[in-house]
Amino acid sequence: MTPEHVAHDMRVSYGHPRITPDDVIAWERGAAAPAGSELTALAGVLWCSPGELIGRPRTLREHRIARGLAPEDVARVVGHEVHAYLRMEETDTWRGTDRQSAALADLLGLRLPDFVTVTGRDARLGDLLRSAVTTRWQAYVRPLSKVVPLERRFLENALHALHRDYQGHMAATLSRGGGSSDAGDTARDFLDRIVDHFWTRVKERPA
Repeated sequence: MTPEHVAHDMRVSYGHPRITPDDVIAWERGAAAPAGSELTALAGVLWCSPGELIGRPRTLREHRIARGLAPEDVARVVGHEVHAYLRMEETDTWRGTDRQSAALADLLGLRLPDFVTVTGRDARLGDLLRSAVTTRWQAYVRPLSKVVPLERRFLENALHALHRDYQGHMAATLSRGGGSSDAGDTARDFLDRIVDHFWTRVKERPA
């Protein structure tokens, strides 16, 4: 299907009179993104689900659309007013109690990393992990437990392993009177990707 065909079907069959081929081209190139109802219409035209178009959902809105839920559905289940919930989607800022957060995770089928992301805790998680691996990791178990709802022993094992890995990179950097630039780059890259490394370690936890 050409962009012209897609735009025409969205206008005629799905009630989006303002969609043009230029809009479709912009979506294909990643220069713009369709709104919620536009994404649903686009999926209908292309005979697929909204989730297939999104790929891996990252935001609260994308997770909702991937599940085929309306904002009203999510707001009702988690106990928010619709306008308040939509505001959270627009700002990528989740504001809910522990009970509401649990209901959200269950409704959207969120894995723990996704839950942390959509509730806006990624930045805090990264800051805590970087501090933990560069200082005394034991001091960061309790603060981390407030960000990631895992048993203490799992957090301790993950932090200990990450601390050991990072210190190994630093030892390589400092050896031979300062080490190589490659070793220093490896240590910096480790810190840049610390959240990914953390989730990898969490997956390795014993059952």
